[in-house]
Amino acid sequence: MQATIHNEFLTLTVDTLGAEAVSLKNAAGEELLWQADPAVWKRHAPILFPWTGKLPGGTFTHGGKTYKGGQHGFARDLEHTLLRAEGDTIELELRSDDAIKAERFPFDFVLTSTFRLEGKTVHHTLTVVNPETAAEELRFGIGYHPAFRIPFDASHTTTDYEFRFDQPESPMILDAYPNGLLTGRCGYRWKNVSAIPLTDDLFANDSFCMAGLRTRTLGIYEKDTGRHIVCNVEGYPYSLIWSAPAKPVRFVCIEPWQSLPGAECDPQAWTERAAAACLAPGQHWATTLSTTFER
Repeated sequence: MQATIHNEFLTLTVDTLGAEAVSLKNAAGEELLWQADPAVWKRHAPILFPWTGKLPGGTFTHGGKTYKGGQHGFARDLEHTLLRAEGDTIELELRSDDAIKAERFPFDFVLTSTFRLEGKTVHHTLTVVNPETAAEELRFGIGYHPAFRIPFDASHTTTDYEFRFDQPESPMILDAYPNGLLTGRCGYRWKNVSAIPLTDDLFANDSFCMAGLRTRTLGIYEKDTGRHIVCNVEGYPYSLIWSAPAKPVRFVCIEPWQSLPGAECDPQAWTERAAAACLAPGQHWATTLSTTFER
């Protein structure tokens, strides 16, 4: 099922499958999100929960049991309950149940996804609650993965675009193996730059995970016109940029994460994984991605 909200600038459609934004159009009716061509990449803007990236061995253990886990968790693949879609807001919820706890993730949780339009900005808030009735602490990872269409129109090509910070950056890149697990190494690809040029080969070796950015915003800009899509990444310890290895580039992702993929040497125990937050029963936690569309 899908729900749609709009204002004078934007029209947003969200699917209950994955609580995923599947369409965002501007006032001219132009689609701003990637439209999930399965020949290139089959998603639009998935949410990543209760982990980001991959798990070592594709599994984790808890309470003497082993659980299989695919990339980026499972919230993006399950039906969420639509709580409301009115005015400028869409709100959805995913609750753990017996099947989830038995097969995927043995912890109680309530994940609420709230989309709100404000002018040319989409605010997407993810709230996680460990219910008061829960038997144990809830540890989790979480992040965003929106994909934006490139080029903005037929008169532009890949190299007409660049990623921009709002101040010079020397991003520390966290290295990963081809299987997506972290190597434990890090280093510089760019130093004291305000922009990263987009090319068709930029993501030939997959994504760039940048740690500890000082910038408040990270956006994709059309160099000659100034049109842009900008994410507020302030407060996020990790910001990734990525696209599928198709040529020419068809979309770019700007991904603020609150947690990291597993490392090759990580233990299997869930309690020994680094987490975005560790919630005692009755506690809650929230994060918001605000994205502004000037195009």
